[in-house]
Amino acid sequence: MAKNKVLIAGLAMTLTAGAVLAAYQRLVQPKYMSDVVEGNLIADYYSSGMDHDVLFVGDCECYENFSPVTLWRNYGISSAIRGSAQQLIWQSYYLLEDTLRYEKPKVVVFNVLSMKYGEPQNEAYNRMSIEGMRWSSSKIGNIRASMTDEESALSYVFPVLRYHSRWSELTSDDLKYYFGAEPNFFSGYYLRADVKPAQKVPNPTPLTDYAFSDTCWDYLGRMMQLCAENNIQLVLIKAPSLYPFWYDEWDRQITDYAEKYHLPYVNFLNDDKLEATGIDFETDTYDGGLHLNVYGAEKLADWFGGYLKDRYDLQDRSQEPVLQAEWNDICARYDAEIERQLKNLEQYGNVKGEA
Repeated sequence: MAKNKVLIAGLAMTLTAGAVLAAYQRLVQPKYMSDVVEGNLIADYYSSGMDHDVLFVGDCECYENFSPVTLWRNYGISSAIRGSAQQLIWQSYYLLEDTLRYEKPKVVVFNVLSMKYGEPQNEAYNRMSIEGMRWSSSKIGNIRASMTDEESALSYVFPVLRYHSRWSELTSDDLKYYFGAEPNFFSGYYLRADVKPAQKVPNPTPLTDYAFSDTCWDYLGRMMQLCAENNIQLVLIKAPSLYPFWYDEWDRQITDYAEKYHLPYVNFLNDDKLEATGIDFETDTYDGGLHLNVYGAEKLADWFGGYLKDRYDLQDRSQEPVLQAEWNDICARYDAEIERQLKNLEQYGNVKGEA
């Protein structure tokens, strides 16, 4: 009897210690609500209805340049963006793999800028691409492929190992959003309503080697195969961001690959595409040409929605009750966010409303 009591007491202490550790871990993990909000992009997907005909995967050139609300309003296309800052191609692959656990879109759109990176780059960006994923073999694969030499896989399993010293940096957000973040994206889209014209675009620096790495080609091949196995059309794009610079040598490699494997490739930097979309870098960017603002993102989505609808079996689903309810909510939040940012711009000169 005494032995059983000792075992029970030991178990209780272990469970208590585990609960305290989990609670502390949750407290010190970044909440990404007031600052670096992009850190919530990956997790935000799981709160959606997971019924999308078009899925975008890629970096900021996806989540800041295409408005899913416009695709819905103008074409009845339900779409989502699984994007994150400096998302590397293997991260896009594993996020696509993860998404297919929940739904099977008809079209997957991949932005090719990340082909420039042939090896892991930065822990902070890695964590914004990985930590928001639910646990699965896809997340494990993503961790293994993404870690820099200085990182530990165990710190992804137990983030407290990475953030344990953050207690001195805690803010009110850490308490307010302890149990979860509020929605601050629009089917994966990061909205900006301010304008900063592209006036001083830096000149490109010549490279010693323009060849994409074998790792990147391998993951692009995996992405293509995964789409083919699930009867999904893969579409390659280069978003209309003026920099980081997209070299002609890079573009030729993607063009040749697309032709070889009969994949569509749309380079929105080409003059004919810029003219067709109506994008004006005097009015349609908020940071001097790196990313589009909401006015540019709506133009791009409007043109691209027509392109996709003309070529693939994308029906107008705007009258489906469940989707209609979900998108009514997204659209209402979207319109309110534009209004909020415009008021802040008028009163404070910035979208955050900071004096």
